[in-house]
Amino acid sequence: MKIIFPKENEPAGQADPYILKAEGKYYIYATSIQGVHLYESDSLFEGWKYLGYALQEAGAHEFWAPCVIEKDGTYYMYYSSFDVNCDDVHQQAIKVATAKSPRGPFEYKKTILAPFSIDPHVVRNESGYYIFYSINDYDSVRAGTYIVVDKLIDMFTPEGKPVAVVRPTLDEEVFMRDRFKKGQNWHTIEGAFYFRKGDDHYVMYSGNCYQNEYYFVGYSYAHSTENDLRKIKFEKQPSPDVYAPLLSKNDEEEGTGHNSVLEENGKYYVVYHARDIGDKDLPVDARTARVCEMHVDGKTLTLDRD
Repeated sequence: MKIIFPKENEPAGQADPYILKAEGKYYIYATSIQGVHLYESDSLFEGWKYLGYALQEAGAHEFWAPCVIEKDGTYYMYYSSFDVNCDDVHQQAIKVATAKSPRGPFEYKKTILAPFSIDPHVVRNESGYYIFYSINDYDSVRAGTYIVVDKLIDMFTPEGKPVAVVRPTLDEEVFMRDRFKKGQNWHTIEGAFYFRKGDDHYVMYSGNCYQNEYYFVGYSYAHSTENDLRKIKFEKQPSPDVYAPLLSKNDEEEGTGHNSVLEENGKYYVVYHARDIGDKDLPVDARTARVCEMHVDGKTLTLDRD
């Protein structure tokens, strides 16, 4: 494991880091209140420079969990934000902005999903483009935020037929007790990142809340030749009933979650945010981006954090 952004880097934190390699350089896009932060480097592990905001949107704030994908020379950023005069985060809605360069500046084009919708990840395969994202379920026994996937008709239009991919199943996924009504525990599954290796499909996700002890990265797995990602049945690993996180708090770092993945030269790298344990100089939400290698072997994912 290696921290790729020092604490003195401005701004202080890189929450929800999304890694992209484009035009011979590496880019990381990160959550912030006033816009989407952007970093650039010639190397994955060093030399990162802060370039400022890749996106700002008049009248909006709380820019969460950006992801960027290129199509036909245009870069599409998917993210969520909501009205600057509102303080209800459940008004977050997924939007699209575009640019001709991975550096931006990205320009808002369209709000494509209704509130509450967050944490988009857009991918493409032989059958088209798909969007993974999180929404709320207020009525289930394990009520809370969970992950769905839908197909995109075009880069601005979901088909409107989302299906559930990862739902809460564990007490360790409880974000808050009695959040909306007495006796109802609110669970959180968010931060989807999908990737495929051969016929092995993976959806990585974050459970719980970055401020809580049990916050973690887990993953669901499926083996399938299917290209319509809505038809694939993913299963949490190693079991829906077992808390066995791929990435969680250890003796050195906490608040470990919301990752993206880069495949390069046959190797997989996970970029995620965390805080150093015992660091009193940063606010609780000043999570810095880190990277570690991930080994992919069938159902089994493992990380090198040393």
